[in-house]
Amino acid sequence: MKRRYIEIMDTTLRDGEQTSGVSFSASEKLALAQLLLTEVKVDRVEIASARVSAGELEAVQQITGWATGAGLLDKIEVLTFVDGAASLDWMQAAGARVMNLLTKGSINHLVHQLKKTPDEHFSEIQQVISEGKKRGFQANIYLEDWSNGMRNSPDYVLLFLDFLKTQPIRRVLLPDTLGVLTPAETYTFVGQLVNRYPELHFDFHAHNDYDLSIANVMEAIRAGAHGIHLTVNGLGERAGNAPMASAIAVLRDFMPDVRTGVVEKSLYQVSKIVETFSGLRIPDNKPVVGDNVFTQTAGIHADGDKKNNLYFNALLPERFGRKRSYALGKMSGKANIDNNLRELGIQLSEADLKKVTQRVIELGDQKEAVTREDLPYIIADVLNNASVTSCVEVLNYVLTHSKDLKPSATLRVRIADEQFEESAQGDGQYDAFMNALKKVYSKKKLTLPVLTDYAVRIPTGGRTDALCETIITWKFNNREFKTRGLDSDQTVSAIKATQKMLNTLD
Repeated sequence: MKRRYIEIMDTTLRDGEQTSGVSFSASEKLALAQLLLTEVKVDRVEIASARVSAGELEAVQQITGWATGAGLLDKIEVLTFVDGAASLDWMQAAGARVMNLLTKGSINHLVHQLKKTPDEHFSEIQQVISEGKKRGFQANIYLEDWSNGMRNSPDYVLLFLDFLKTQPIRRVLLPDTLGVLTPAETYTFVGQLVNRYPELHFDFHAHNDYDLSIANVMEAIRAGAHGIHLTVNGLGERAGNAPMASAIAVLRDFMPDVRTGVVEKSLYQVSKIVETFSGLRIPDNKPVVGDNVFTQTAGIHADGDKKNNLYFNALLPERFGRKRSYALGKMSGKANIDNNLRELGIQLSEADLKKVTQRVIELGDQKEAVTREDLPYIIADVLNNASVTSCVEVLNYVLTHSKDLKPSATLRVRIADEQFEESAQGDGQYDAFMNALKKVYSKKKLTLPVLTDYAVRIPTGGRTDALCETIITWKFNNREFKTRGLDSDQTVSAIKATQKMLNTLD
């Protein structure tokens, strides 16, 4: 079966830059235009609006200079206006050759914003197209507010298109400017125009105000649209535009009769670069490109994946240059832990795996997540100290740290069947804790070991909630030994290491 080719026009650098707070520098625009055309392989990029600023002109000049050398100038597009020769002069100075002329696609916009009749508007459009053609420009036509035009003034839209089919234009661009269309309306409206004007090329431009942009993209293509407009990460005014990664995945998996030239494996890379350049963080649960969307959390899912990929779907992470992962936390089962250990090259016995799993679940109740990098510390903490009997237990403690005051600690300790409570100050919270502990042991006429070394390790990655492993070396009765503690708080991990020391004394 011959598949219908769908043109992909990326408008991240124009419509996406209308996202509140987003402004790309000239060098960022150039880098993204190059990446989108040469790596992602979209068909066209809309990179700017004419006459915005000197910086915008510089950015377009850099992009058109590169595109001319690369033979890609006809893939570079600029939004222009029905303003006589002003936008055309700007285009000429910018070195661009394809203009996306913004016109009025509803009678409401035409009457109340321009205060003109259809004939007056069409005449001015014809003059711009004619002058642009003389200068060697290609023209595409945006019908701004087209979706409301089809709803409320369809006769005007058809009159407009009857005019446009007589003009030397390449494409008609159909924007759902306010993001108001339902999928059923999209199919009906686009299909009506495709059937009535088979000689015209129609692009559909979705906005996401009702979170329907991807559904509307599907219905527009199903109705016969020849191209769609997308943005990386769904950037765009208000709720944004149709997100590229989701749209491309949907077209491939649910519309087998169409194809695009986009390289799926490039979508995650460009998403992360746009995230950096825009300063807008991608939500963790954003389809295809979010950090968590290929992460299994529930242990039963990891177990099913091991047995027959029971929780896989067609949206495989490898398609986008990503990998599946298994979250560690209170929802983890042994399969989750085992998958992560195998990634680290570690194998445990069934009994040891059970102990480590239980410890991960306990930690998951205390902190949001445990990472794969935490596992070696957890293994050392659990397995190296599994045989220690708790004759001494730190039941409770309060640690304080105040500016210009010495840290203090109050603790309650159980030794066999007795409980003791003491307070002390120190040079740090842990030092205060140890001074209070010494008071307890002096009551029992017991001597504590000497601390000879104190080492702290955290996994790589720089997270503030990372598990912290404290390893303390002690000297007692002419022998040295080490104990370790594990917690997301450094002082607490040291206290845990100390409690283990108390239970190893002869």
